[in-house]
Amino acid sequence: MPATHTYADVLIGRQDETRRLEALLDAAREGRGGALLLRGEPGIGKSALLDHLHRAANGFLVMRASGAEFESELPFAALHQLLAPTTGRLTDLPAPHRTALQVAFGLDTGTPDPFLVGVGSLGLLTETAAERPLLCVVDDAQWLDRESAKALAFLARRVAAEPIALVFAAREANTLPELAGMPTHHLTGLGEADARALLATAVRAPLDERVRDRILAESRGNPLALVELPRTAGLAGMAGGFAQPDSVPAVIEQSFRSRLELLAPPARLLVTVAAADPIGDPGLLWRAAELLRIDPAVAGTVPLVDFGTRIRFSHPLARSAAYRAAAPQDRRRAHEALAAATDPIADPDRLAWHRAQAAAGPDEQVAAALETSATRARERGGLAAAAAFLDRAAALTADPDRRADRALAAARAKLAAGEFDAAAELLTTVSGDDPGRAAGADLLRGKLSFVRRRGDEGPTAHLLRAAGRLAAGDPARSRECHLDAIEMGVLLGDLDRVAEAAREAPEPDGPATSASRLLTGVIALAGQDHRTAGEILGPVIDDPDDEVWAARPSLGYLLAAEFWNFDTMDAIAARTVAAGRRSGSFHALPIGLAMRATTTVHRGDLGTATELISEEEAIADATGAAPLVYPRLHLAALRGRRQEALDLFASVDQRMSLSVQWATAVLGNGLADYPTALRAARLAVEHGAVGTAGLVLPELVEAAVRCGEPETAAAALAALRERTRAGRHAWGLGVEAYARALVTEDENDYREAVDLLEGGTLTVYRARAHLLYGEWLRRQGRRRDARTALRRAHEALSDLGVEAFAERAAGELRATGEQARSRTSKASDQLTLQEVHIARLVADGATSKEVAAKLFLSPRTVDAHLRNIFRKLGLTSRRQLRDLPDLR
Repeated sequence: MPATHTYADVLIGRQDETRRLEALLDAAREGRGGALLLRGEPGIGKSALLDHLHRAANGFLVMRASGAEFESELPFAALHQLLAPTTGRLTDLPAPHRTALQVAFGLDTGTPDPFLVGVGSLGLLTETAAERPLLCVVDDAQWLDRESAKALAFLARRVAAEPIALVFAAREANTLPELAGMPTHHLTGLGEADARALLATAVRAPLDERVRDRILAESRGNPLALVELPRTAGLAGMAGGFAQPDSVPAVIEQSFRSRLELLAPPARLLVTVAAADPIGDPGLLWRAAELLRIDPAVAGTVPLVDFGTRIRFSHPLARSAAYRAAAPQDRRRAHEALAAATDPIADPDRLAWHRAQAAAGPDEQVAAALETSATRARERGGLAAAAAFLDRAAALTADPDRRADRALAAARAKLAAGEFDAAAELLTTVSGDDPGRAAGADLLRGKLSFVRRRGDEGPTAHLLRAAGRLAAGDPARSRECHLDAIEMGVLLGDLDRVAEAAREAPEPDGPATSASRLLTGVIALAGQDHRTAGEILGPVIDDPDDEVWAARPSLGYLLAAEFWNFDTMDAIAARTVAAGRRSGSFHALPIGLAMRATTTVHRGDLGTATELISEEEAIADATGAAPLVYPRLHLAALRGRRQEALDLFASVDQRMSLSVQWATAVLGNGLADYPTALRAARLAVEHGAVGTAGLVLPELVEAAVRCGEPETAAAALAALRERTRAGRHAWGLGVEAYARALVTEDENDYREAVDLLEGGTLTVYRARAHLLYGEWLRRQGRRRDARTALRRAHEALSDLGVEAFAERAAGELRATGEQARSRTSKASDQLTLQEVHIARLVADGATSKEVAAKLFLSPRTVDAHLRNIFRKLGLTSRRQLRDLPDLR
């Protein structure tokens, strides 16, 4: 920043902002940490406010980092810069967290888990903040590498109970999704009076009124523009008028360029070298300068750059102005010198990048080096860096086939890094001459269509096209593509069309495999031939340890639900959770936790289901992902609290409408609101989705019978029977028996249902069978027998916390002349999902540190939650939690 433009100058007119920042510091001193993102255009005063904050942070340890435009592809660069003062505490961290950070910072080899990097970073900060409050300042956050941005966003969500403040500054046009949702303050231009005051401090000489007005008008209240604008054309030029750039940042950059244009060629080349290397290493710069025969003495003539212990530009726009103003051949010379000055052993990736920037045309040697760098970056978790290396490698490749292969690899990496538009653009350069390569491009287009939820064709169309391309030359891979399309069709509700196309899949060579059975069976299922589908799929579904489910757990889970095979549903869920924990994959683990929570709800263990849902939501919150809502829908439906459930249903995204319809049908039947249950169940069945539509059939039978629609009930029963008879599992057969009893009113069907469900773990369904049987007995005038069945139903449902169905059983009992025991309030009724989870863990003997590690919180945050739990439950110690059995 120019010497005449000090932080004090910029703070003219920023009283509100300084108060807010100082309040953040005051709260952190009291252990109430927080984060704030300052947004605004370049030159608006963000950096000056950060300098003010640094000066105001008395008693704080201040740690700073800054994003760099030319370093935004290098994984964990900004995080390493920020945490450098704390790395001496790495040995205090648990081994997985310590290793993840060491790998991320290049201190060890391996692939760092981004999530464990976030948890380890939190550990470093909380250990450091135990000694004194901590202020973390991150400038130019719009240029953070994606890996650092994820970790820093994780930290920002986790410091509420810590003496830690995090403040970020970013330009308005920030595209980093990781910073979305952070508390934000938008900086706007200074008002006219403040702008005049700042201009008066910047230009000491008397100003003609017309010149002053012109400067004020052109600067639009931007403090840096107020200082730089007079330098662009001089005060005389301002008075006479000149061509003005469209935006204020362009004004500032033009000012910087005009000052650089006055330099002698050696000085301009030195500035170009400094701008071409973002790390600011003076040793590297002076080695490159020596190779270019630049006399170090010229540094004394260069404005805008501080050639000190680190090479720093006065403003980020000064760096970009210097780089863009340089002639292309000078930029290549600078990168060539920097490449020659870079240690090939210590920093091979930066060497490869500089060589790539120095290349004027295709260069296979450089492209191959970039491919190697991409592999290293991928191993370190740097997906964006790998994508950038591969993209540049493709651009430098002359051979058309090799260039297409590298472009395809770059597109794959861009997709993995979340750069969907860039991936789509790269795919347009991949030729379709080679069937295998063209099929690979189609597979990527399918994945892109799925994640972007837009495009001329749906994702399954691309997968089917890939399958068609491979049919002749690689039939086995073609069938895999058909199966990928089938799985996506099931998940998207587009199975019928995909299955019709998949009938053209090439026949498998040799004996049938689980994957080939799966493809054939699901095609039969799409044709509503459950008997044939059950014969084909039964052996595969009945074996939850089959490797086909390791690759396709969601498909296996839904097919098991379609055939009412609870054991396989539960086993696939458990296997997915175990695999997610073992691998540290925070993509697979939430899916497994959501599956396991849902099966646990259906087993009637609502407490454990709450714990699993809380863990999944903790991972989602920590990683910035959206939580998987369907287990909460199942929990709310069976728990049966009307308003709580309806509020949840109303908040759910339209894409979850099928699950909401199932949940509404269950809730309606529990509350004896049969018309509502009937409407919802009909909608779910009409959708025809694998799994969920089958599970709602018994709800449709019950609601239709109660609403006097026997034809609807009979049709739903027939559809249910197709599924349960094909599966032949006790859960399905028992549910079918009580649905059949509702239609036939045959007592033997009720007894069969009770007998089939008696020995298993599905206590909710057993209790519902007793409830239906007891209701029928009461209507037959057999009050004594009815009381026995209804009492069993009420006691089981009450103990499980299935409140709506329990109240329905209580009403039926009262109708027989017996008063049902009232339900006692449970401790968990007063707690949030997360508080229930923490209370259960502590009741089992976990320490605050152990709970914090499991839920990705700090121990201080866990203690804050415990204080809330104790207050709500009227407790004073952890020991008392262990004496509350209804938490277990």
